Amino acid sequence: QVAKFLRALTGTEKRLDFLEATPFWDQSNVPVDTHTADEPFQGTVISSKRIVGPNATGETKHVTIDTKGKAPFWEGQSYGVVPPGTREDGTPHAARLYSIASTRYGDDMTGKTASLCVRRANYYCPELQADDPTKKGICSNYICDTKPGDEIKMTGPVGKMMLAEEGDSEAEYIMVGTGTGVAPYRGFLRRLFIERTPANEFYVGKVWLFLGMANSDAQLYHDEFQLLREARPHQFRLEYALSREETNKAGEKMYIQDKMEEHADEIMEKLENGAHIYFCGLKSMMPGIEDMFRRVADSKGIDHDDWIRNLKT
Repeated sequence: QVAKFLRALTGTEKRLDFLEATPFWDQSNVPVDTHTADEPFQGTVISSKRIVGPNATGETKHVTIDTKGKAPFWEGQSYGVVPPGTREDGTPHAARLYSIASTRYGDDMTGKTASLCVRRANYYCPELQADDPTKKGICSNYICDTKPGDEIKMTGPVGKMMLAEEGDSEAEYIMVGTGTGVAPYRGFLRRLFIERTPANEFYVGKVWLFLGMANSDAQLYHDEFQLLREARPHQFRLEYALSREETNKAGEKMYIQDKMEEHADEIMEKLENGAHIYFCGLKSMMPGIEDMFRRVADSKGIDHDDWIRNLKT
């Protein structure tokens, strides 16, 4: 079943090991800042695909870029994209960071491409009753407007905080994301469960993915995750919080912290037993999640701050 799933997604079942460390979990040589803003590399857009339905709140695209293998990366890292043009003071635009949504081998398995998950950032003006073009996100709109063959300046890769602990074959991961924060998790899941990598062959642990989206049309990579849940039912769990379609126990909009609270006892037990938890998405989701953990801890007579400190040690 997994082999069939792999063929359906990638068209191949070939084993992938040509971009691995030795041993594959060794993080001592993770590539970081191979290319800077002063010396970016030039990628070429291969494809740009809208991946949300007509009723999604905004447009999100999956953009695949030919890097020619010039900037190898690991799952959980980000690339910087430098939009063309200059700021009002005449200086070049700074690079904006985007989490990479593919594995190091790329969606095509060549090791020479990378994919980004990008939401077009627009500002709706109540007075204009329309999007205000003067306040649109410069880089996200630039990326979403690219077409196959367009060249794009990129920096990176950057980041080590989101790397998986692949040396532990039984590690449990709780992955929490909102919107395009799903990007690194797609890379993790494909590496651990889909692509025939050393990590896939070694890993027997479990992954629990919590995703916050506005509605069903905004569920990114939904078909992939559903297939994965069918292929790996004992290793992969998936929970959605759809804020415009579901309500929490108080009858209010269902946000990511509300969905997590429904499973709070199990989440806390897993964390106490060594599970790793990741967060990716808008920073605005964190206060709600932190308040939820504090509230649940208080209800159990647990000192929240001590609990957090013990988890970190």
